[in-house]
Amino acid sequence: MDRKRTDCPALPPGWKKEEVIRKSGLSAGKSDVYYYSPSGKKFRSKPQLSRYLGNTVDLGCFDFRTGKMMPGKLQKNKQKLRHDPHSLGKAGKPDLNTSLPIRQTASIFKQPVTKVTSHPGNKVKADLQRATEQPRQLFWEKRLKGLRSSDITEDVLRTMDLPKGIQSVGPDSSDDTLLLAIASALHMSSAPITGQTSAAAEKNPAVWLNTSQPLCKAFTVTDEHIREQELKVYQARRSLEDALMADGAARAAESTREVQEGKTA
Repeated sequence: MDRKRTDCPALPPGWKKEEVIRKSGLSAGKSDVYYYSPSGKKFRSKPQLSRYLGNTVDLGCFDFRTGKMMPGKLQKNKQKLRHDPHSLGKAGKPDLNTSLPIRQTASIFKQPVTKVTSHPGNKVKADLQRATEQPRQLFWEKRLKGLRSSDITEDVLRTMDLPKGIQSVGPDSSDDTLLLAIASALHMSSAPITGQTSAAAEKNPAVWLNTSQPLCKAFTVTDEHIREQELKVYQARRSLEDALMADGAARAAESTREVQEGKTA
């Protein structure tokens, strides 16, 4: 690795910026940026730097990679947050609303009206109609079409593959939309997911559709399916464990190398 350490004028006197360029591996050519305090403490990220400096230095427009103050970047971030519907609200709290994009319609059924007074002989009857769920829009799952998950680098993540036994029902229902609909049903409903059990729903879904179930044919989960899923979970956990151990070993080796370099310097 090539290391280049320079002074950082954007930070208080004595602070150093170090840029390390990788020469091997899949990330060859990429660089890592670190900062060192006058006492020699190492910082790997901007949040660590901000926690250490506190209110002594305003790092709102500080670019961690270049080591410079960039006021234009701060203004751009403010404008982005102002126009971003998924940003923090006025109270500074994130929007944790997980409601589905379903258009809820007002009930069109006749409901009894009860006049409530302070008379001791007055009896108030419970309105069972109000306790039931409001009618849902048919085929609302089509609103999930085209939605994709992405990682922190805005790269689209690969979607899961549906089992062969799960087939869609209804107009223009792709596998990706069906997968999102099933995930939404698992997240929002406590009832079992069985699919459309009525055979008539395949012929005329607009009439016989069960709105509490996703747009897929009825399916059965067998013991073999459960064992296959358990094996996949076990393999994924082993892969994650191996990756975490390899990352920890690499970090330990890097720390040891830095200590040795500091002693020889």
